[in-house]
Amino acid sequence: MKRARRSRERVLGHLTELSGLPLGGGPDPTFRERLRAELATADRTGDRAADHTAHRTAHRTADRAADRTAQPAAGSSPRHARPAHRRPRRRRRLASQLASSGVAAVMLLSTIATYRAVPGDPLYPLKRATESTLVRLSTDDVVRAERELVSAETRAREVAQLLGETGEGALVGRTLREMEQSTRAGVTRLERAEPRSPKIGEFAETQRNRVEPMIEKLDGDEHDQAVGYLHYIEGLVPPSR
Repeated sequence: MKRARRSRERVLGHLTELSGLPLGGGPDPTFRERLRAELATADRTGDRAADHTAHRTAHRTADRAADRTAQPAAGSSPRHARPAHRRPRRRRRLASQLASSGVAAVMLLSTIATYRAVPGDPLYPLKRATESTLVRLSTDDVVRAERELVSAETRAREVAQLLGETGEGALVGRTLREMEQSTRAGVTRLERAEPRSPKIGEFAETQRNRVEPMIEKLDGDEHDQAVGYLHYIEGLVPPSR
């Protein structure tokens, strides 16, 4: 840069010298050759200086661009890095929702399958355990009695379903016994908690309509069980007016 400045100063000195010459004539050949040489030297020096400056500027610009490009990857700019983290979070949230929905669907299907289970099905013990737990957890005598009667109605439906499918005597006999046990427990508790409760008569009438069609499909001990149960609940039905 100093060399270029000195060259420019010499050129200005030559121009000043030229301004002092008469207007009608031109410079002598010696001065002309010296001026041409000085101008050529100054031009080459200026070109090299300009090239050097342009090279340094290009390197500085490239370094800044590289810094800006690398900055989001290093996590120093939250504004640019945020979308990169937001997408995995959305995916994890969506996966969590799908998993929760899947678990809820499985639980719903399991509950339906358990509710529809009949004696002999793999889920039937779970169904009976659930009913027994609901009865034991009832602190109110009326509620507990009503749940016992609901269990008796459920056993009656199961007997009807067994007779329509397999008709296996062992399962039918056991279900009939459980039906009678739930009926007696519920009626006894309800009579003690609510004497002359109309719920007993309504239950007995419903059960009679369920059990009567079963009599002709049963034989042996199961037939006797159903007949004895039918006599018992008929005594609970209020006389018609």
